[in-house]
Amino acid sequence: MTARRLLLTLTILVTTVVAPAWAQQPLRSPDVIFVPTPQEVVDAMLKLAKVTKNDVIYDLGSGDGRIPITAAKTYGARGVGIDIDPQRIKEATENLKTAGVGDRVKFLNQDLFTTDISEATVVTLYLLPSLNVKLIPKLNKELKPGTRVVSHAFDMSSDGTERKPKETLNVNGRTVYFWTIPIQ
Repeated sequence: MTARRLLLTLTILVTTVVAPAWAQQPLRSPDVIFVPTPQEVVDAMLKLAKVTKNDVIYDLGSGDGRIPITAAKTYGARGVGIDIDPQRIKEATENLKTAGVGDRVKFLNQDLFTTDISEATVVTLYLLPSLNVKLIPKLNKELKPGTRVVSHAFDMSSDGTERKPKETLNVNGRTVYFWTIPIQ
């Protein structure tokens, strides 16, 4: 094989097989627009969930990645961010490089409704109430009893069923909700 042909083959391989997540098209339209969680709320969410170095945080709809990155930097936890938007994955990956915790955090361009989350010991959310409610069967099925779930701004009662959180917290006018699995 000539050097030119080898170079062409490698170029095709890199651009088609190993293309970065952010070069891909979205898997489907995102359910929500990206609005970052303020850092003080991130800190409160992780504190309320009593995150430790033994935890694995799954942030569903992870946006710019600040929750898993903070969990790794502050508590030594491992983190996984799931987002359907490849642009958010690109941004989160760039933030991860700057944060220096790439050995503890990864970001996946996947659909949060189909991704296996069974490894999580803490799940964080900043989704609309209807999406939180839609996630309940998945959370209860895939997560071990006692797994902690923390939501910024939205509860799990949009379908008329009251699913009372174990705790709520007010962070400068923003509400944080806390449940454990199973969510009734």
